[in-house]
This record gives sequence, structure tokens and C-alpha cells, in this order.
Amino acid sequence: MKNLQVVSQTQRPSLRKRLQSLVSNYDQTPDWDGRAIITGLMFPLIMMILNISMFGVALPTIRDTFNINANVTAWLITAFTLPYVIFMPLYGRLGDGLGKRRLLLIGIMIFGAGTIITILSIDLRTLILGRVVQGIGAASVDPLCLAIISSLFPANEWGSKISIWNSSAPLTTMVGFVASGFMVDYLGWRTIFGPVLLIGLVALVAVRRKVPIGEQKIQPNFLRSLDWGGIALLGAAITMMVFYVSSRPITGVAILKDWRLLITSLVLFGAFYLWEKRHITPFVSLEIFTYKNFSRASMVAATRMFILGGILFVAPLYLTDVRKLNATMIGIIIMFHAGALLLTVRTGGPLGDRWGDWRMVIIGPLIQISALSYLALVSETAPLILVVVAFAGNGLGGGLSLTAVTRFAMRHTPQEQSGMAAGLYSMGRFTGVIFGPVLAGVILQYGLDQSLSVIEAYHMVFWITMGVAILGIIIGWGLRD
Repeated sequence: MKNLQVVSQTQRPSLRKRLQSLVSNYDQTPDWDGRAIITGLMFPLIMMILNISMFGVALPTIRDTFNINANVTAWLITAFTLPYVIFMPLYGRLGDGLGKRRLLLIGIMIFGAGTIITILSIDLRTLILGRVVQGIGAASVDPLCLAIISSLFPANEWGSKISIWNSSAPLTTMVGFVASGFMVDYLGWRTIFGPVLLIGLVALVAVRRKVPIGEQKIQPNFLRSLDWGGIALLGAAITMMVFYVSSRPITGVAILKDWRLLITSLVLFGAFYLWEKRHITPFVSLEIFTYKNFSRASMVAATRMFILGGILFVAPLYLTDVRKLNATMIGIIIMFHAGALLLTVRTGGPLGDRWGDWRMVIIGPLIQISALSYLALVSETAPLILVVVAFAGNGLGGGLSLTAVTRFAMRHTPQEQSGMAAGLYSMGRFTGVIFGPVLAGVILQYGLDQSLSVIEAYHMVFWITMGVAILGIIIGWGLRD
């Protein structure tokens, strides 16, 4: 009996530890289903990409419906991308203090509200308002999904997990292009937002069911201590810079000539830097930019997105104005661009593991340069199949470097700053999405105003876009593990 009592006493601590471990495991859910998590995070990305791709194909029809020029047409894209980029670091910062999953769900709901506004829009102003609200909500997707992946999976799995997550984007783009072309030609351009809203509802359910809650405790006084001054200064500085690049629809002054907007933007950027340097808990920790590769990788990512964003804006207009194709044919042709992007987004991570990320960063833009140089030289009578191949080549190069650049940016970032770093990186790379369409629209309209032929104006856009690809190679040359 005495021996039994001793055994019982020695077993109690073990049993207590087991119960504590079980409760701890339940709270922290370490037995996460990796596939389920990535699948759940794919749906918000699908929602966002479907919206972008379907709207891109509808753009020529919307332009003709409202009888607007290239400058204003570009603003239909910018109305989405400007708040999208500005709010990215805010979501990343809020996610560190309020919970990444919680903020992602809120972002999806905001996006859904914006989509409803676009569906009900009866004029250009209402459409632009809906696009702005969509952009505010969509800004949550990229930084919070990246932060969730980096916080739930070990660093040696980031490449494969990010590749799988990103692979849903080009596939969705392919479907969006084809479906949008058919819907625009036979049902009207406003109907394209119906599938977007439906996928948004699916995304809400998928994230809620598949993604672990993780840390649920809200940091005391987090919102009160947030650097709202820095947030306002950064957002205002970026907005003024975009206004400067495309000033005519805003102030009536010729593009790139309203120096008031440029000076205001530079002053705001300077004020933001000084504010963040002195703030106790800055919105943007300037220390992040000292981490190895972060700044350089962010700039490379921006050039990559500049090229993809600019070409996806120009391609439907080019195929309409130069090739005289309808929306259905445009969607089918651009689908090949998305298909090539899918191929290399999915394989770019494993290839980087085998050959080194640096090679992917250099080879990708080289392929894009080859494709863009052909588009800048080809005549309007060249075989259409060669134009399709050129657009596909641009997608092929764009997808190859995606995972490699992301890993360069996030590899040396401390875990406690993963949300902020992901938000800043996403903001940096998607700044290219803002300026790509804006500058493409500005250059295109400038060429037409200078009495160039339509094909010559488009050639000018392709040449300048190719120059940005060369700049990406120059910047990326210095990236090292």
C-alpha cells in the first residue's frame, strides 16, 4: 500500500503536466493543418485578384462608356491601388497588436462593402468611391497573409508555403480574364462585380474556419499609443506624389508640371522621417530599413509590380485600340500572360532553393526585357500570335522572381516585427502597382497629345516600362544571402 501511494504521488505531477500541456496545446493550436491554413488564406487573395483581373478587361468598355481619356482611365485603377498601398502598413502594424486573423476578417468585410457600392454605381463618381472602399479592404490581404504564414510556419518552409499561396493568384487571373470578357460583351460591365462579391463571402468563411486564431489578447492602450501622426503623414505624402504624376485630372495642370504637388509631397516625406525618428513608438520603425536586404528587396519588388501593373493596364487598351479586339478575345489573350505567371510563381520558390534566389531576381527581369523590347518594336500588322507570346513572356519573367524577392526581404526580420515588416514590404512593392498604371496612362496620353500614331504612343509606353526592368536588375544585383 505504501509503495502504491509512492507510485501514485510520482505519477500525479506527470498527469498534471499532461493536462497543462493539453490545455496549452488547445489554446495555442500547434497541431495546425498546414494545407488548411494555406487554403484558407488563398481565398482572400483570390477575391482580390479576381477583382483586379476582371476590372482590367472591362476597362476599355468603361472608358468608352464614360468617354474619358487615358489619364482619367488610369485613375479608375489608382482609385483602388492608392488606398490599397497606403493602408497596407497600417494593417500590418494593427495586426501585431490586435490580431492578424481578426484584422484580415475586418478587411474582407470592408472590401465586400466596396464591391456592393460598385455594383450599385450609376455614375463615375460612385464607381470611383466603390473602388476606393474596395482598396481599403483589400489592403489587409497581402501583409496579413504574409505575416500569418511567417508566424505559423518555420522559416525553412516559407518559400514553399508562399509559392503555394501565391500560385492561386495567376490561376485566378486566368479565370477572371476569360469570364470578364464574356460578361462584358454579353451581360454588361457592372456584372463583373457579382462573382467578386461571392468569392468575398467564401473568403470570410474560409479564414474564419481554416486559419487559427493565434494570439487573441489585445495589447493594453494599443490604439491610443499608435502613431497616428506618422500614418497620416505617410499617407498624405504618397497621395501628393501620385497627384503630381497625374496632375491634370486633379489640378488641371499638365502632367509632371505642378511643382506645388511635388514640393508638398517631398516636404511631407521629410516631415514623416523626422516624426518617426523622434516618436517613442513609431508607425514605421526606421530600424527595419537597416535589416539586411530589406530596403533593396522592397525596391526590386516595386519595379517588378510597376511592370506587371503597367502592362496589365495597357494590354487591354492596346488590344482594343491597335488590334480592334472585343472583350472576350482580350480576356483570352491576356489569359496567356496569367498562365505564364502561374507557371513561374509556382516553380520560382523551388528553383530559388536549388539555384539560389539571387539568380531568380536577375533572370526574371531579363526575360521581361526581351518581351517588352519586342512589344516596343512590333507593328500593328505583325501576327497576333507573336504579340500573345510577348505578353506571356512578360508574365513568365514576372513570376520567376516573386518568391525570391519576398524571401530576401523577410529572411532577417525579427519575429516580433513580422507584421510591420510585411506591411512595409507589401506597401513598397505595391507602390509599383500605383505608379505603373498612372505613368502608363500619362505616357500614353502624352504620346497621343503629341500627334503620334496610336501604335507609336503604345511603343513609348513599352520602352519606358522596359527601362524600369533594367533598373530592377541594377538594384537587385546587390542582394546577397
